[in-house]
Amino acid sequence: MAVRTQLAVGLDAGSARTRCVICALEDMRMRFLGYGETQSHGFLKGRLADSFALSDSMRRAIQEAEKNAQTLVDSCVVGIGGAAVQGGYARGVYEFGRPREIQQEEMEYAVDRATRVRLEDDRMLLHVFPQDFILDGRAGYRNPRRHTCSRLEANVHAVTASAHEHACLVDAVHQAHLAVEETVFEPIAAAYAALLAEDRARGAALIDIGLHSTDLVIYDGEALMLAASLPVWSDHFTRDIAWVLKVSYEDAERLKEEYGCAVVGLTADNSYIEVPCADGRAPREAARRELNEIIEARAEEIFMYARQEIQKVGMEQSLLEGVVLCGGGSLLNGMCDMAERVLNCPARNGLAIGIKDWPEELDNPVWTTVAGLAMYSAKLKTRRDVRRKAPGLVGMVLR
Repeated sequence: MAVRTQLAVGLDAGSARTRCVICALEDMRMRFLGYGETQSHGFLKGRLADSFALSDSMRRAIQEAEKNAQTLVDSCVVGIGGAAVQGGYARGVYEFGRPREIQQEEMEYAVDRATRVRLEDDRMLLHVFPQDFILDGRAGYRNPRRHTCSRLEANVHAVTASAHEHACLVDAVHQAHLAVEETVFEPIAAAYAALLAEDRARGAALIDIGLHSTDLVIYDGEALMLAASLPVWSDHFTRDIAWVLKVSYEDAERLKEEYGCAVVGLTADNSYIEVPCADGRAPREAARRELNEIIEARAEEIFMYARQEIQKVGMEQSLLEGVVLCGGGSLLNGMCDMAERVLNCPARNGLAIGIKDWPEELDNPVWTTVAGLAMYSAKLKTRRDVRRKAPGLVGMVLR
């Protein structure tokens, strides 16, 4: 009797595009099978307004991926992001009563105590990431197993989501005839795909710039230091261009993609572009510099917000691996240059790493998140073996 291939499926329902990736698990490794992509419907300014329309977009992306992969899927890991997701800190305390040796179970119990925080109305717990432990007042232990203490404290970063938006997203997936294995904050999924363990060990941040959301995660070794949503995204670039140059939204988007650059100095001062006019009037000429000054201001604003978040966790001098950019907004010329200027660290576009037969046409930062969601699906299916081999902080993160 033939053994059924175990599948790992990621589904990224973004404001602009819905993407699906199907991979096969073979000897604890992932092999790419197929992908699907379609225009997203159902979102209004980054909020899920019509779950039926989103479900239809999901269904079309899944069917295309199934056709390319020559297989059928019944479950997936789906991404969630935007202002609906927030990060915060919590601490759990485990009083032993007498000195004793710390085992994995004690660490897990202290982390579990930290998760028992009272959430605001309409908030639900999405992820819990242990950061470090405090032993009898001594801070800074990442893996205190085999140490002895009488009071164990766990510092964690808790990622929460809007319960209403989460329920609507899950309902849309169910309407597309798939079960939801897990919901994952999108930049965390992108980090699974684009950041290696040694990258995180040296300190790294990932910024996922989408049409209606910009999300940030910061890593220091095994610990996720911060997860946050920033208030500026790709749509702001386009709307600013449309307002200042007095063009339609569609023309503004085309000008941004064809001629836009996030750093004014990277384009010639004497370069001109053709700007369309409304009411059938003849196009007019405008300096390309004028377009790029609009874009540069917004790009700088994104990374200024990111710098504020990085400073909150004291990592402004510790991002030795720099910042990784993902999402459609990262494709804009000059974004890495602007990130390096504002954040004072290396910057690069994040591409998926470690999936066998990953096609060249998907070597693009817009596919990094959905690749990470598929990787997360694979980790869920192999988590027992992974957890058994990875004690300490990693063992709890991969629960």
